[in-house]
Amino acid sequence: MNVAKLVEIIESDFYTGVPDSQLKALCNYLMDHYGIDPKHHIIAANEGNCTALAAGYHLATGKVPVVYMQNSGEGNIINPVASLLNDKVYAIPVVFIIGWRGEPGIHDEPQHVYQGEVTVKLLEDMGICSFIIGTDTTEDEVKAVMEQFREKLVQGLDVAFVIRKGALTDAPKVKYENSNSMVREEIIQHIVAASGEDPIIATTGKASRELFETRVANGQSHKYDFLTVGSMGHSSSIALGVALNKPKQRIWCVDGDGAVLMHMGSMAVLGYNKPNNLIHIVINNGAHETVGGMPTVANNIDFVKISEACGYPYAVSVDCFEDLDKELVAAKERNQLSLIEVKCSIGAREDLGRPTTTAIENKQNFMEYLKTL
Repeated sequence: MNVAKLVEIIESDFYTGVPDSQLKALCNYLMDHYGIDPKHHIIAANEGNCTALAAGYHLATGKVPVVYMQNSGEGNIINPVASLLNDKVYAIPVVFIIGWRGEPGIHDEPQHVYQGEVTVKLLEDMGICSFIIGTDTTEDEVKAVMEQFREKLVQGLDVAFVIRKGALTDAPKVKYENSNSMVREEIIQHIVAASGEDPIIATTGKASRELFETRVANGQSHKYDFLTVGSMGHSSSIALGVALNKPKQRIWCVDGDGAVLMHMGSMAVLGYNKPNNLIHIVINNGAHETVGGMPTVANNIDFVKISEACGYPYAVSVDCFEDLDKELVAAKERNQLSLIEVKCSIGAREDLGRPTTTAIENKQNFMEYLKTL
């Protein structure tokens, strides 16, 4: 279905969301049509954030907003949907557009399989009426469904369009780039070289994929790494849990700007606990690159000041390999919780692969290695 037609049929002038590769056509349309515009389009930190923002828009305007997201974000919206939007509470109408990763019968990555199975059921459990848009869905079908949805929205109920792979078409081309020169895969190679045999917890997306391929290229074991293939925003908390229980072992966390923003409260918990064996590296390209490249707000905030305010004893930002290598060595010797922000370009190899081991194998190998430390 033509993405512009879907937007036209919904008839909303405010969109907020977290980007998703399944919704790339919609994301590119919004960036091409609105860019980042507080009146019409805001990329939020997480899906619950989007939902609350949409509620505020409705309270101020009386109009119906749209929240877009990957189905992995359903977990983040359960609380605001149940305790804010629900018709037994404030009856705030919202149209959700949800990319259906892990749809049953369609091959996908392991982190999407179970979420794909329960996507529609979770919506039903939350009282959200849904309609699935596939590659063969017609405009007339969507128009008819939207008319039914409008009746529910008037009653303060919420509705959702669930988007199958390849269902939205005719996306405008949008180029996402920044002025940074450091390439993420090379940054990870430098981190691997500095960390030696220390355990690494890596965030979801291309960072974990590049870490896996770096180990392959080096002829190294994957036992050193925990690849957080899902659970965006939680890698640093996983790393904290490991670090607190392996106090004599240095632990590295390779994070991303979008992931840190998604659950930034974890930095306050890290700063409070101050594990002196944890090095937190935030690779910041100011983009949700793994799902297409749409911008985050990370280019407009100061991770160093934020981490210091959260209680990190040491924090620094680097934008060249000479400084990165110096800070990696210093962090190893410092014996204090440290944050290193690394300014990074947008882009990855076209032939970047995916881990060839299963998530269970990754967990088991990592745990066996931790037992030896």
